[in-house]
Amino acid sequence: MSADQMSIGEMLAATVPMARTLNLEFLETTPEKAVVSLPDQSAYHNHVGGPHAGAMFTLGESASGAIVLAAFGDQLSRAVPLAVRAEISYKKLAMGAVTATATLGRPAAEVVAELDAGQRPEFPVAIEIRRADGAVTGEMSVLWTLRPTDQGK
Repeated sequence: MSADQMSIGEMLAATVPMARTLNLEFLETTPEKAVVSLPDQSAYHNHVGGPHAGAMFTLGESASGAIVLAAFGDQLSRAVPLAVRAEISYKKLAMGAVTATATLGRPAAEVVAELDAGQRPEFPVAIEIRRADGAVTGEMSVLWTLRPTDQGK
């Protein structure tokens, strides 16, 4: 399957080893929302039998990356998406499978307009992590940028 035919989830699973390691499942990926699930796997449990904090962070960051690719994939020829910083809050005990839902914090058209104007736009992605009963177990925010490819690394 070529890159053009791969879904964003398939592309991330193929190119991001950590997503494969955790067996993340990309359930929905659109420019409006990305939903990614972390199956219940004892190899990634913490000391109380739920998903390890690092696995939940990776889940949230992966959901944020999926929505960034969905929203700005058409800009990849001229800009590289990069995470600038991330913050996570653990709200309730997570047990079993958990699912992260990511949403953009700014309209994509506004971000692209800044890129068009020669700027290096930044934009937040908000992520909620929920367990199967719907309870929010974590909230995360990742600040992303689109670095124009004509800028230095």
